[in-house]
Amino acid sequence: MLERMEGADNGLACLHDEDYDDPFNTQNLNSSTLIFTGGRKSESLNGEWNFCVDLLDTGLRQKWFSFTPEAPEEKTEPYDYDPYVGETVPVPSCWSMLKDKWYFFEGSAWYTRPLDLDEQPDDERLFLRVGAAQYDCKVFLNGEFLGNHYGGSTPFNVELTKQAKQGRNWLMLCVNNTRTLDRVPMRNTDWFNYGGIYRDVELYRTPKTLISDFFVYLVPDSSYDKIAVELQVNGPDKTPVIVELAELGIKVEVPIDQDGFGKLTIPAKPELWSPENPRLYSVSATLSADRIEDQIGFRQIEQIGTDILLNGKPIFFRGISVHEDDEFTGKVLRDEDLEQRFQHAKELNCNFMRFAHYPHDERAAKMADREGILLWEEIPVYWAIDFKNPDTLKDASNQLQELIKRDRNRASVVIWSVGNENPDTDERLSFMKHLVDTARDMDLRA
Repeated sequence: MLERMEGADNGLACLHDEDYDDPFNTQNLNSSTLIFTGGRKSESLNGEWNFCVDLLDTGLRQKWFSFTPEAPEEKTEPYDYDPYVGETVPVPSCWSMLKDKWYFFEGSAWYTRPLDLDEQPDDERLFLRVGAAQYDCKVFLNGEFLGNHYGGSTPFNVELTKQAKQGRNWLMLCVNNTRTLDRVPMRNTDWFNYGGIYRDVELYRTPKTLISDFFVYLVPDSSYDKIAVELQVNGPDKTPVIVELAELGIKVEVPIDQDGFGKLTIPAKPELWSPENPRLYSVSATLSADRIEDQIGFRQIEQIGTDILLNGKPIFFRGISVHEDDEFTGKVLRDEDLEQRFQHAKELNCNFMRFAHYPHDERAAKMADREGILLWEEIPVYWAIDFKNPDTLKDASNQLQELIKRDRNRASVVIWSVGNENPDTDERLSFMKHLVDTARDMDLRA
């Protein structure tokens, strides 16, 4: 029967192919494909998705993504799974929390949903954004593989423009949470290995040329009188980007070079952000039909000897370490949980929180900006990482870059942590130095 199934090539051969994952492990969805989404209108793809756990990766072997919707009575061969009918689960969620039999499941699971689109204008682009999926997420649209992403706690984008069609489309995500020796984290951790798409899934529509990255910060030279703007433009239009901070009377043009990069330093004296005065400013950037926005605080953090200085004054961190873990929802963060977390921190007289041991939901960093809580954010380079493996370093470096690109406009984030409780070896020191250098290159305030 297997050899007669359409789309599975030689079905018997696929059962013996242990390299089946190689074509689907490009890791091309990474920090370089992230787009800035602040201020953009999104269409939520949250809700019920068709779902199936797939312990033996039968779906990749048999190419479930190539199946087309077909009435069961019209099928000439039985399928191991029909992506278009059957059981559904909510997105976002952790499958571990939905059924007892899935609690300890580690492996692949398939998510499928329809995506109905109107006729797409010639000057429009479509981007999918997944807030987080644990751990390897492969994306298919209308039977075509678009790429995969490594990292269980950072967001990623995939462009759907070329593969999308008018009318009904089918979006499929294959998510795998298997612990392996070369991943970050590896097999041994002291937090639970949840599985699933556990943060928001959204669709964004942009012009052909868009502002893909936006970094605004106080120049850290102790003068407190200059704001720097860094921009990345994706697309053919290289006209200047208009940046506005209306509350400071600023409206400037940032020139864009042929690589799409722009940088400008602007004289300004903003009211400084601090836990006692968490002042935020509305900042926008406009390029033709594209416009993005953010709420940004301006401050300077530095270390002098054993002292930490915020805006030139010594500060003592009074804080707690928190995990992103709920008795009923796992890693899915509800608004009321987030509010309670910060309320508890305030009741404990905290001015600081460590988000252990992986990137937490981006809503938490935005709330920290508003509430005046300093943050330590980190990636899960934890315990016995395979420090000799270049693939492990690639994974860790990408997670760090995605975290920094996501949160470097947050005034509250004062520490980028690149690891925790690692062995003291030469390989580890080289690994960690690479990550430290990456953080300093990406965040000039570090």
